[in-house]
Amino acid sequence: MIKYILIFIFATGLFANVIKSPILSVEHSSDTATIKIDNINVGMSGFISHKLSNENSIILKEITVVAYNKQTKIATLKMDNFNVLRHNSLPSGKWKVETGDTAILAFAYSRALLIAPNEEVYYRVTKSTSSLQWLHPDIFATILSFNSHPTPLKKDFIAMSNTTSVGLVFFFIDGNLYTTDAKSFKILNITDAPVIQDSTKLPFYSRIEEIETTWYEFGAGTGKMSNYENYYFKLLIENNPNNQKLQNLYNKYKSK
Repeated sequence: MIKYILIFIFATGLFANVIKSPILSVEHSSDTATIKIDNINVGMSGFISHKLSNENSIILKEITVVAYNKQTKIATLKMDNFNVLRHNSLPSGKWKVETGDTAILAFAYSRALLIAPNEEVYYRVTKSTSSLQWLHPDIFATILSFNSHPTPLKKDFIAMSNTTSVGLVFFFIDGNLYTTDAKSFKILNITDAPVIQDSTKLPFYSRIEEIETTWYEFGAGTGKMSNYENYYFKLLIENNPNNQKLQNLYNKYKSK
């Protein structure tokens, strides 16, 4: 067990530092930009900062790394509207992303949420590293209750990230730990974590006994989860369709 905890600590350290890099080029027609950087993971998210003066700057766009060329060290960023701090009473500027603006990635990667099947697994994983500030799953369960979603959807995780400034979501599934970006939902790392799992709490471990829904709520997320592993495997596969290691682990799980 110590071996796998050390691997986990090392893996979390890979994402601990905020990455800053100047914008190399911008293509507004396709909402993409590029940066040059020695190493980066596809799926990392962040934002672009535009300097207004020596003392002031403004966030213009959310970004996600969608491609990285190891030979040229060029990363392609997909830009989207930044709505985290949106306020209808405040005016919006007409600034556009320009060459020389700053891409800031992995900004909230020091804060994380762990989705675990039971209390034992939760505490074994979260106590194995001090490099992360863990958001207690009770808070996420409260967000799900507010949305009447006994089964969490991707948009629930994004809402949680926006509300709590959590950058990473970890999923413990069938003896493996999946590190994902909280907004893009892309897998950044997969680590062996063969902790013994002798019980399962649905939809995940929290001290809230039941996430309720109202009788008039219908649609995705309103039904109760029936299988922990199968649901989270499929949620990750839906957002990482080209991740062969994930698919192989899912096939291995189904063959049991």
